[in-house]
Amino acid sequence: MKIGIPKEIKNNEFRVAMTPVGVKELVSKGHKVILQKNAGLESNFSDKEYLKSGATIYETADDIYNNSEMILKVKEPIKEEYNKIKKNQIVFTYFHFASNEKLTQAMVNNKSICIAYETVEKVDKTLPLLKPMSEVAGRMAAQEGAKYLEKPMGGRGILLGGVENVAPAKVLIIGGGISGTEAAKMCSGLQANVTILDTNETKIKELNKVMPKNVKAILSNKKTLYKFAIQSDLIIGAVLVTGGKAPKLITKTMLKDLKKGCVLVDIAIDQGGCFETSRPTTHQNPTYVVDGILHYCVANMPGAVPYTSTLALTNNTLPYIIQIAEKGWEKACKENIELKKGLNIISGHVVYKEVSDAFNLNFKEVSSFI
Repeated sequence: MKIGIPKEIKNNEFRVAMTPVGVKELVSKGHKVILQKNAGLESNFSDKEYLKSGATIYETADDIYNNSEMILKVKEPIKEEYNKIKKNQIVFTYFHFASNEKLTQAMVNNKSICIAYETVEKVDKTLPLLKPMSEVAGRMAAQEGAKYLEKPMGGRGILLGGVENVAPAKVLIIGGGISGTEAAKMCSGLQANVTILDTNETKIKELNKVMPKNVKAILSNKKTLYKFAIQSDLIIGAVLVTGGKAPKLITKTMLKDLKKGCVLVDIAIDQGGCFETSRPTTHQNPTYVVDGILHYCVANMPGAVPYTSTLALTNNTLPYIIQIAEKGWEKACKENIELKKGLNIISGHVVYKEVSDAFNLNFKEVSSFI
């Protein structure tokens, strides 16, 4: 199969879809990999390394899209890329369709085959291609939260872990999944007092068994959420709805009751955000203030640590990419239910229910195609 890797062009997106080692593996199996010039440079992978791995370097994005059967990306296509994608061309990337109607319609219109990293799902409901970036985002949420609590950055002027005879910051993490758990580990390691809220009783019990003493996991409801939110210095939103939009759990009216200079970090922003006042920001302009509350809503947080992120992503995506390249998308998805779950749009038809529901679009069963 001819596999193309374009350079990411989203604001301050420094990751690349595949490492040279991953490219070497694909080439060794007889596939052709073409890479846009300098696509891996910001992740500290040179064109020379890719050439040594067997890739062919092309100058422009158009060269990549015009000569590939499957496109590998990190982030969803943006407006400048919509019309480059061809009919029946496979695009394998993070899409997060349910929070982006324009993207969804564009991919319907170009009749491509859209397989979303974030909805590839194992039988046990875990998300193997979302996991590595959730780990990165969770750990980064703690780092960024600690930084923006500093007064010069707009926060309350609180050291996350406090010092002797001075209480540490209170951190609220909404959601006890991968990213929420990783954020809790980081915040607890910095000696903050951490509360995790989740609606899954089994998850609460598991977290309370494994987390250190300065972390408490509690069953969430509206009353409990409000109680802990108004006490907190840092609130990290880590709610996940697989393939769908995140619920708005911190409302605009609640902001007036939060501590002034409280920092909100919204990891769920790719899904539309779990704070009502959230809107996507960039690494270039990461924050804004609403009613005295600092919001950090960068939609590609792991892009700030591209070397780590690209290695982690390739480790997880490569086995699935090989299956698609070896068998074609129909056979690969038919034989592997995990990949089948990743199908969101096929040749102009929405085949993922949460996406069709988000925009009231016609839904067609995947079984109609494979």
